[in-house]
Amino acid sequence: MSLLNNKSVVTEFILLGLSSSRELQLFLFFIFSVFYGAAVLGNILIILTVITDSRLHSPMYFLLSNLSFIDVCQATFATPKMIADFLSEHKTITFKGCMSQIFFLHVFGDSEMVLLVAMAYDRYIAIGKPLHYMTIMSRRTCTVLVGVSWATGILHSASHLVFTIDLPFCGPNKVDNFFCDLPLIIKLACLDTYVSEILVLTNSGLLSLICFFLLLISYTIILATVHCQASGGTSRALSTLSAHITVVVLFFGPLIFIHIWPFESFTIDKFISVFFTVFTPLLNPMIYTLRNKDVKEAMKKLRNQHVGSKEAF
Repeated sequence: MSLLNNKSVVTEFILLGLSSSRELQLFLFFIFSVFYGAAVLGNILIILTVITDSRLHSPMYFLLSNLSFIDVCQATFATPKMIADFLSEHKTITFKGCMSQIFFLHVFGDSEMVLLVAMAYDRYIAIGKPLHYMTIMSRRTCTVLVGVSWATGILHSASHLVFTIDLPFCGPNKVDNFFCDLPLIIKLACLDTYVSEILVLTNSGLLSLICFFLLLISYTIILATVHCQASGGTSRALSTLSAHITVVVLFFGPLIFIHIWPFESFTIDKFISVFFTVFTPLLNPMIYTLRNKDVKEAMKKLRNQHVGSKEAF
Protein backbone atom coordinates (compact mmCIF):
# COMPACT_ATOMS: atom_id res chain seq x y z
CA MET A 1 0.00 0.00 0.00
CA SER A 2 1.03 3.64 -0.46
CA LEU A 3 -0.45 6.97 0.49
CA LEU A 4 -1.79 9.23 -2.26
CA ASN A 5 -4.02 12.24 -1.65
CA ASN A 6 -4.41 11.08 1.99
CA LYS A 7 -6.05 7.86 0.80
CA SER A 8 -4.75 4.30 1.07
CA VAL A 9 -4.23 3.17 -2.52
CA VAL A 10 -3.85 -0.44 -3.63
CA THR A 11 -0.61 -0.96 -5.56
CA GLU A 12 -1.09 -4.68 -6.23
CA PHE A 13 -3.81 -7.30 -6.36
CA ILE A 14 -3.72 -10.87 -5.04
CA LEU A 15 -4.92 -13.46 -7.55
CA LEU A 16 -6.55 -16.42 -5.78
CA GLY A 17 -6.12 -18.57 -8.89
CA LEU A 18 -7.90 -21.82 -9.71
CA SER A 19 -7.01 -23.84 -6.61
CA SER A 20 -5.27 -23.55 -3.24
CA SER A 21 -4.11 -27.20 -3.30
CA ARG A 22 -0.38 -27.42 -3.94
CA GLU A 23 -0.63 -30.87 -5.54
CA LEU A 24 -3.45 -29.78 -7.84
CA GLN A 25 -1.53 -26.64 -8.82
CA LEU A 26 1.46 -28.74 -9.93
CA PHE A 27 -0.87 -30.93 -11.98
CA LEU A 28 -2.53 -27.85 -13.54
CA PHE A 29 0.91 -26.40 -14.30
CA PHE A 30 1.71 -29.30 -16.64
CA ILE A 31 -1.79 -29.50 -18.11
CA PHE A 32 -2.07 -25.81 -18.98
CA SER A 33 1.52 -25.65 -20.21
CA VAL A 34 0.59 -28.30 -22.78
CA PHE A 35 -2.71 -26.62 -23.70
CA TYR A 36 -1.12 -23.19 -24.00
CA GLY A 37 1.74 -24.51 -26.13
CA ALA A 38 -0.71 -26.37 -28.38
CA ALA A 39 -2.95 -23.29 -28.77
CA VAL A 40 -0.06 -21.00 -29.72
CA LEU A 41 1.66 -23.50 -32.04
CA GLY A 42 -1.64 -24.50 -33.69
CA ASN A 43 -2.58 -20.93 -34.52
CA ILE A 44 0.94 -20.02 -35.66
CA LEU A 45 0.86 -23.08 -37.93
CA ILE A 46 -2.35 -21.81 -39.54
CA ILE A 47 -0.82 -18.35 -40.06
CA LEU A 48 2.32 -19.83 -41.65
CA THR A 49 0.27 -22.18 -43.82
CA VAL A 50 -1.88 -19.34 -45.18
CA ILE A 51 1.19 -17.17 -45.83
CA THR A 52 3.26 -19.85 -47.58
CA ASP A 53 0.60 -21.57 -49.71
CA SER A 54 -0.54 -19.48 -52.70
CA ARG A 55 -3.77 -21.50 -52.94
CA LEU A 56 -4.85 -20.02 -49.61
CA HIS A 57 -4.27 -16.42 -50.69
CA SER A 58 -7.99 -15.65 -50.66
CA PRO A 59 -10.19 -13.38 -48.51
CA MET A 60 -11.52 -16.24 -46.37
CA TYR A 61 -8.06 -17.48 -45.39
CA PHE A 62 -6.74 -13.95 -44.94
CA LEU A 63 -9.46 -13.39 -42.33
CA LEU A 64 -8.82 -16.85 -40.85
CA SER A 65 -5.11 -16.08 -40.37
CA ASN A 66 -6.03 -12.84 -38.60
CA LEU A 67 -8.40 -14.78 -36.35
CA SER A 68 -5.52 -17.12 -35.50
CA PHE A 69 -3.31 -14.13 -34.67
CA ILE A 70 -5.97 -12.78 -32.30
CA ASP A 71 -6.27 -16.24 -30.73
CA VAL A 72 -2.51 -16.28 -30.07
CA CYS A 73 -2.87 -12.89 -28.34
CA GLN A 74 -5.98 -14.05 -26.46
CA ALA A 75 -4.14 -17.10 -25.15
CA THR A 76 -1.08 -15.07 -24.16
CA PHE A 77 -2.41 -12.03 -22.28
CA ALA A 78 -2.98 -13.98 -19.03
CA THR A 79 -2.20 -17.70 -19.44
CA PRO A 80 1.62 -17.53 -19.09
CA LYS A 81 1.24 -15.69 -15.78
CA MET A 82 -1.36 -18.22 -14.63
CA ILE A 83 1.07 -21.05 -15.45
CA ALA A 84 3.93 -19.29 -13.61
CA ASP A 85 1.66 -18.62 -10.61
CA PHE A 86 1.04 -22.35 -10.19
CA LEU A 87 4.67 -22.55 -9.02
CA SER A 88 4.51 -19.37 -6.95
CA GLU A 89 3.55 -19.04 -3.31
CA HIS A 90 2.43 -15.42 -3.65
CA LYS A 91 0.21 -14.82 -6.67
CA THR A 92 0.25 -11.05 -7.00
CA ILE A 93 -0.02 -8.60 -9.88
CA THR A 94 0.78 -4.89 -9.88
CA PHE A 95 -1.97 -2.32 -10.36
CA LYS A 96 -0.57 -1.41 -13.80
CA GLY A 97 -0.30 -5.08 -14.71
CA CYS A 98 -3.90 -5.61 -13.66
CA MET A 99 -5.14 -2.68 -15.75
CA SER A 100 -3.10 -3.99 -18.70
CA GLN A 101 -4.77 -7.40 -18.44
CA ILE A 102 -8.21 -5.77 -18.42
CA PHE A 103 -7.29 -3.66 -21.44
CA PHE A 104 -5.87 -6.51 -23.53
CA LEU A 105 -8.64 -8.94 -22.59
CA HIS A 106 -11.23 -6.59 -24.07
CA VAL A 107 -9.06 -5.56 -27.03
CA PHE A 108 -8.63 -9.16 -28.17
CA GLY A 109 -12.12 -10.31 -27.19
CA ASP A 110 -13.90 -7.39 -28.88
CA SER A 111 -11.66 -7.57 -31.96
CA GLU A 112 -12.48 -11.26 -32.34
CA MET A 113 -16.21 -10.57 -32.10
CA VAL A 114 -16.08 -8.02 -34.91
CA LEU A 115 -13.77 -10.23 -36.98
CA LEU A 116 -16.25 -13.11 -36.69
CA VAL A 117 -18.89 -10.76 -38.14
CA ALA A 118 -16.48 -9.91 -40.99
CA MET A 119 -15.96 -13.64 -41.63
CA ALA A 120 -19.73 -14.16 -41.76
CA TYR A 121 -19.99 -11.29 -44.27
CA ASP A 122 -17.26 -12.95 -46.35
CA ARG A 123 -19.22 -16.23 -46.43
CA TYR A 124 -22.42 -14.35 -47.32
CA ILE A 125 -20.73 -12.73 -50.33
CA ALA A 126 -19.05 -16.01 -51.38
CA ILE A 127 -22.32 -17.95 -51.33
CA GLY A 128 -24.85 -15.23 -52.20
CA LYS A 129 -22.84 -13.36 -54.85
CA PRO A 130 -20.14 -15.75 -56.08
CA LEU A 131 -19.59 -13.98 -59.42
CA HIS A 132 -18.76 -10.70 -57.67
CA TYR A 133 -16.91 -12.24 -54.73
CA MET A 134 -13.33 -11.25 -55.62
CA THR A 135 -14.44 -7.76 -56.63
CA ILE A 136 -16.34 -7.09 -53.39
CA MET A 137 -13.93 -8.91 -51.09
CA SER A 138 -10.79 -7.25 -52.45
CA ARG A 139 -7.56 -7.09 -50.46
CA ARG A 140 -8.41 -3.50 -49.57
CA THR A 141 -11.85 -4.50 -48.26
CA CYS A 142 -10.35 -7.32 -46.19
CA THR A 143 -7.70 -4.99 -44.76
CA VAL A 144 -10.39 -2.45 -43.84
CA LEU A 145 -12.48 -5.15 -42.13
CA VAL A 146 -9.49 -6.32 -40.08
CA GLY A 147 -8.59 -2.71 -39.26
CA VAL A 148 -12.15 -2.00 -38.11
CA SER A 149 -12.11 -5.07 -35.86
CA TRP A 150 -8.88 -3.93 -34.14
CA ALA A 151 -10.01 -0.30 -33.93
CA THR A 152 -13.31 -1.38 -32.36
CA GLY A 153 -11.50 -3.56 -29.84
CA ILE A 154 -9.03 -0.83 -28.86
CA LEU A 155 -11.61 1.96 -28.57
CA HIS A 156 -14.12 -0.20 -26.72
CA SER A 157 -11.48 -1.46 -24.31
CA ALA A 158 -10.18 2.07 -23.72
CA SER A 159 -13.70 3.18 -22.79
CA HIS A 160 -13.69 0.54 -20.03
CA LEU A 161 -10.26 1.50 -18.80
CA VAL A 162 -10.90 5.27 -18.67
CA PHE A 163 -13.23 5.10 -15.69
CA THR A 164 -11.85 1.90 -14.12
CA ILE A 165 -8.31 3.23 -13.67
CA ASP A 166 -9.59 6.24 -11.69
CA LEU A 167 -11.72 4.25 -9.26
CA PRO A 168 -10.51 4.46 -5.63
CA PHE A 169 -9.02 1.13 -4.52
CA CYS A 170 -8.22 1.56 -0.85
CA GLY A 171 -8.48 -1.80 0.87
CA PRO A 172 -9.70 -5.15 -0.50
CA ASN A 173 -7.33 -6.46 -3.17
CA LYS A 174 -8.12 -10.18 -3.53
CA VAL A 175 -9.37 -11.25 -6.97
CA ASP A 176 -11.08 -14.65 -7.07
CA ASN A 177 -9.69 -15.63 -10.46
CA PHE A 178 -6.37 -16.21 -12.22
CA PHE A 179 -6.41 -12.84 -13.99
CA CYS A 180 -7.89 -9.37 -13.47
CA ASP A 181 -11.48 -9.67 -14.59
CA LEU A 182 -13.16 -6.25 -14.92
CA PRO A 183 -16.38 -7.00 -12.95
CA LEU A 184 -14.36 -8.50 -10.07
CA ILE A 185 -11.98 -5.52 -9.99
CA ILE A 186 -14.82 -2.97 -9.98
CA LYS A 187 -16.39 -4.65 -6.95
CA LEU A 188 -13.15 -4.00 -5.02
CA ALA A 189 -13.48 -0.22 -5.40
CA CYS A 190 -14.12 1.75 -2.20
CA LEU A 191 -17.43 3.27 -3.26
CA ASP A 192 -20.91 2.27 -4.39
CA THR A 193 -20.16 0.47 -7.65
CA TYR A 194 -23.76 0.03 -8.82
CA VAL A 195 -23.55 2.75 -11.49
CA SER A 196 -20.13 1.52 -12.66
CA GLU A 197 -21.44 -2.05 -12.90
CA ILE A 198 -24.40 -0.92 -15.01
CA LEU A 199 -22.11 1.09 -17.30
CA VAL A 200 -19.78 -1.88 -17.80
CA LEU A 201 -22.69 -4.26 -18.42
CA THR A 202 -24.27 -1.86 -20.92
CA ASN A 203 -20.99 -1.08 -22.66
CA SER A 204 -19.90 -4.72 -23.02
CA GLY A 205 -23.35 -6.15 -23.54
CA LEU A 206 -24.31 -3.74 -26.31
CA LEU A 207 -21.34 -4.61 -28.52
CA SER A 208 -21.75 -8.34 -27.82
CA LEU A 209 -25.48 -8.17 -28.56
CA ILE A 210 -24.98 -6.27 -31.83
CA CYS A 211 -22.31 -8.71 -33.04
CA PHE A 212 -24.35 -11.75 -31.95
CA PHE A 213 -27.50 -10.61 -33.80
CA LEU A 214 -25.51 -9.67 -36.91
CA LEU A 215 -24.00 -13.16 -36.89
CA LEU A 216 -27.40 -14.76 -36.27
CA ILE A 217 -28.98 -12.86 -39.16
CA SER A 218 -26.01 -13.47 -41.47
CA TYR A 219 -25.85 -17.21 -40.96
CA THR A 220 -29.64 -17.56 -41.19
CA ILE A 221 -29.56 -15.86 -44.60
CA ILE A 222 -26.54 -17.90 -45.68
CA LEU A 223 -28.10 -21.22 -44.64
CA ALA A 224 -31.33 -20.28 -46.43
CA THR A 225 -29.34 -19.43 -49.57
CA VAL A 226 -27.39 -22.71 -49.42
CA HIS A 227 -30.63 -24.64 -48.92
CA CYS A 228 -32.11 -23.09 -52.08
CA GLN A 229 -29.05 -23.88 -54.17
CA ALA A 230 -28.80 -27.26 -55.87
CA SER A 231 -25.18 -27.18 -56.93
CA GLY A 232 -22.36 -29.64 -56.32
CA GLY A 233 -20.62 -27.19 -54.01
CA THR A 234 -23.45 -27.20 -51.47
CA SER A 235 -21.92 -29.87 -49.23
CA ARG A 236 -18.56 -28.08 -49.21
CA ALA A 237 -20.25 -24.77 -48.38
CA LEU A 238 -22.12 -26.43 -45.52
CA SER A 239 -18.89 -27.95 -44.21
CA THR A 240 -17.20 -24.53 -44.19
CA LEU A 241 -20.24 -22.91 -42.59
CA SER A 242 -20.44 -25.56 -39.88
CA ALA A 243 -16.86 -24.73 -38.85
CA HIS A 244 -17.66 -21.01 -38.70
CA ILE A 245 -20.87 -21.54 -36.75
CA THR A 246 -19.12 -23.89 -34.30
CA VAL A 247 -16.49 -21.23 -33.56
CA VAL A 248 -19.22 -18.60 -33.07
CA VAL A 249 -21.10 -20.84 -30.63
CA LEU A 250 -17.92 -21.61 -28.65
CA PHE A 251 -17.07 -17.92 -28.48
CA PHE A 252 -20.48 -16.47 -27.62
CA GLY A 253 -21.67 -19.30 -25.36
CA PRO A 254 -19.44 -18.28 -22.43
CA LEU A 255 -20.10 -14.57 -23.14
CA ILE A 256 -23.85 -15.07 -22.83
CA PHE A 257 -23.42 -16.76 -19.44
CA ILE A 258 -21.07 -14.01 -18.24
CA HIS A 259 -23.53 -11.28 -19.19
CA ILE A 260 -26.45 -13.04 -17.47
CA TRP A 261 -24.66 -12.89 -14.07
CA PRO A 262 -21.83 -10.38 -14.68
CA PHE A 263 -21.19 -9.32 -11.09
CA GLU A 264 -21.99 -12.48 -9.18
CA SER A 265 -19.19 -14.91 -8.30
CA PHE A 266 -19.76 -18.56 -9.17
CA THR A 267 -17.36 -21.50 -9.24
CA ILE A 268 -18.17 -22.01 -12.91
CA ASP A 269 -16.89 -18.48 -13.66
CA LYS A 270 -13.31 -19.73 -13.39
CA PHE A 271 -14.08 -22.57 -15.79
CA ILE A 272 -15.56 -20.09 -18.25
CA SER A 273 -12.49 -17.87 -17.90
CA VAL A 274 -10.21 -20.85 -18.62
CA PHE A 275 -12.39 -21.89 -21.55
CA PHE A 276 -12.34 -18.37 -23.02
CA THR A 277 -8.61 -17.73 -22.61
CA VAL A 278 -7.13 -21.21 -23.17
CA PHE A 279 -9.52 -23.69 -24.77
CA THR A 280 -11.18 -21.42 -27.36
CA PRO A 281 -7.81 -20.42 -28.92
CA LEU A 282 -6.91 -24.13 -28.90
CA LEU A 283 -10.19 -25.35 -30.39
CA ASN A 284 -10.38 -22.77 -33.20
CA PRO A 285 -7.39 -24.11 -35.20
CA MET A 286 -8.58 -27.68 -34.63
CA ILE A 287 -12.06 -26.89 -35.94
CA TYR A 288 -10.82 -25.11 -39.04
CA THR A 289 -8.17 -27.69 -39.92
CA LEU A 290 -10.29 -30.78 -39.25
CA ARG A 291 -13.20 -29.46 -41.34
CA ASN A 292 -11.20 -27.77 -44.10
CA LYS A 293 -9.68 -29.91 -46.83
CA ASP A 294 -7.65 -27.06 -48.36
CA VAL A 295 -5.96 -26.18 -45.07
CA LYS A 296 -5.15 -29.84 -44.33
CA GLU A 297 -3.59 -30.31 -47.76
CA ALA A 298 -1.59 -27.09 -47.42
CA MET A 299 -0.30 -28.20 -44.01
CA LYS A 300 0.78 -31.57 -45.46
CA LYS A 301 2.58 -29.73 -48.25
CA LEU A 302 4.29 -27.44 -45.72
CA ARG A 303 5.34 -30.44 -43.63
CA ASN A 304 6.69 -32.31 -46.65
CA GLN A 305 8.68 -29.25 -47.72
CA HIS A 306 10.14 -28.92 -44.24
CA VAL A 307 11.05 -32.64 -44.07
CA GLY A 308 12.51 -32.50 -47.57
CA SER A 309 14.67 -29.46 -46.74
CA LYS A 310 16.00 -31.19 -43.60
CA GLU A 311 16.90 -34.34 -45.55
CA ALA A 312 18.66 -32.26 -48.22
CA PHE A 313 20.63 -30.49 -45.50
